[in-house]
Amino acid sequence: MKPAPETIELPHSPSPSDTNKPQVIFLDAVGTLFGVRGSVGEVYRDFTHYQTGIDLDAEATNEVFYDLFQAAPPPEFPHVEPQDLLELEFNWWLAIAYDTFAGVGVLDQFSDFKGFFRHLFAYFASADPWEIYPDVLPALTYWQQQGIELGVVSNFDSRLYSVLDSLNLSQFFTSVTVSTRVGAAKPKSQIWTCALAAHDCPPESAWHIGDSYREDVEGAIDAGLRGIWLNRS
Repeated sequence: MKPAPETIELPHSPSPSDTNKPQVIFLDAVGTLFGVRGSVGEVYRDFTHYQTGIDLDAEATNEVFYDLFQAAPPPEFPHVEPQDLLELEFNWWLAIAYDTFAGVGVLDQFSDFKGFFRHLFAYFASADPWEIYPDVLPALTYWQQQGIELGVVSNFDSRLYSVLDSLNLSQFFTSVTVSTRVGAAKPKSQIWTCALAAHDCPPESAWHIGDSYREDVEGAIDAGLRGIWLNRS
């Protein structure tokens, strides 16, 4: 039997002593630092209607999207030339979006779905579809004041850099490690190996906090870090 997961509430983190505080705290991105405003289905509905006039059922769209997202292969592209990465990231999301719009029965209403999706893909690189959780800024500020280095470790793509910039979160992080660029997605240990190297930090001196018990907690523990579950539900 697995031990009960260790949990944390960000704004009420206990004050670590000089002897036990970590050198680095890594955090997941989506679901930990920020989330989609409303739901993916609502964002897809509003953006699609604004761009094309096509109407979507937000609830059905959200359900189909998450089923497809959870069934998709992890966003990792090992042994890829840098010049090919952005196209691979785009196509990974295009496949999910294509099947989502097909699943809710509106795909045939688009004259150029790929062209439409380029705008939707770019929209998710901005601040507009995202919101920072209210506990995040107090926690990041507190840890930074404690002299703890901070990093992001995320199963995301290259847009994460612009999202963090647009949300004014980049200032807190010394490193941002993205699965598509590393070629390994959580819970694989290689993504933390890369993140730790950016801080010259041994795994036992680092924490990782995230909302997925499998990807963030079990993955971090397997990589030798202290894994902490942020259970937002």
